[in-house]
Amino acid sequence: MRDYAMVTIAMLSYCIGWSAFLLPNKITTGGVAGISSILEWSSLNIPAQVSYFAINAALLVAALMTIGWKFCVKTIYAVAILTIALSLFRDKFAEMRLLSDQPFMAAIIGAVFCGSGIGLGLAFRGSTGGTDIVAAIVNKYRDISLGRIILICDVIVVTCSYIVLRDWESIIYGYVVLYVVAFCIDQVVNNMRRSVQFFIISEHYKEIGERINKEPRRGVTTIDAHGFYSGKEMKMLFVLAKRRESGRIFQVINDIDPTAFVSQSAVIGVYGEGFDRFKVKHRAPKPIK
Repeated sequence: MRDYAMVTIAMLSYCIGWSAFLLPNKITTGGVAGISSILEWSSLNIPAQVSYFAINAALLVAALMTIGWKFCVKTIYAVAILTIALSLFRDKFAEMRLLSDQPFMAAIIGAVFCGSGIGLGLAFRGSTGGTDIVAAIVNKYRDISLGRIILICDVIVVTCSYIVLRDWESIIYGYVVLYVVAFCIDQVVNNMRRSVQFFIISEHYKEIGERINKEPRRGVTTIDAHGFYSGKEMKMLFVLAKRRESGRIFQVINDIDPTAFVSQSAVIGVYGEGFDRFKVKHRAPKPIK
């Protein structure tokens, strides 16, 4: 339920950025949203929400075979929420004409809303579809930045929008949007996935370890330690957890032993059960001569 609630918030954020700041000011973005914008501005005059839904429906079929049902179900939900939100609010946002005389600010603010929405959706295993699906597929097998993959894919779409807009200034604003969106995606996703490690020294290490096992549901490793100054033998707990779980772990330690010695530090990556998976290229074994 939390995942679906966060995906809903993410799609509403994307809807605000796209329909309130980018579409009314004819500032294109990348991916399916950019293609949908181009189709609406062209002589075909296809509503953005219609082409957006149709293209994503085709891409999701391919995603089912590679990413799995869990990602696709949330992506289908996200695409449906965004399509409904666009149908309900885009006309109202168009009438407001926000920052119509300041296209650069419109590009920046719209990109922040869109990038934050995409990043939040990806962090909770959903997406806005389109190039997000391509990025998720590549990221599943390779340790490549999500924002970088999306940026490479979307540059082509923004450049192609010149065919319809015939305005290089709008294209430049589109490039600005892509950069800000990619930056926001990486910031949001990395902050949501960031992990921390704890070293805990306490005489009540058993009680602390049992509580951490049950409440944050994190594994605990007991390490034999020796105090150099005191000469005492002691036990030290080693814990890896998500950053958002840090507060709960500190609360557990404080409840059991407020005098415990605790060291907390951020880690770049944690791989294994309960965290990320290894993303390495599988090579075929060399034949023995």
